[in-house]
Amino acid sequence: MFKKLFCVLSFCLLFLSANTFAEQKKTLGPWEVHYIAFGTTFLQPEIARANNIVRSKSNALINISVLDRRTKEAQSVEISGRARNLLGNNKPLEFKEVKEGKAIYYLAVLNHDDKETYRFDIDIKQGNNTQKLQFQQLMYENED
Repeated sequence: MFKKLFCVLSFCLLFLSANTFAEQKKTLGPWEVHYIAFGTTFLQPEIARANNIVRSKSNALINISVLDRRTKEAQSVEISGRARNLLGNNKPLEFKEVKEGKAIYYLAVLNHDDKETYRFDIDIKQGNNTQKLQFQQLMYENED
């Protein structure tokens, strides 16, 4: 239990590091949606293993968290989406929900080429409320 908690806390701290990655967030309806995409080689091996994520220079991790805009409480939602490169090739994203305490993260892995731009279309649903998160990002291959 302690090892799992340590791995998840370390995983969460990675996302809070302002020196490593810039925060990206959008207000969508009643939610504040935080999102980030980065190379899986930035993950420590034990964190990647604990979350069944393959570390590779050509894999990116997409992390999305949805908070209530007023209370800032993490929201459990249904999430699906796709990534489309500039040539129009679509790649479905399979999100996995990760819960730790009151925090909820939605994680998906995207295989990509170096310096490839992707447009992300993410559908977020909770009850009758559906919102669409859209963003674009240039992906880089990162060495181990």
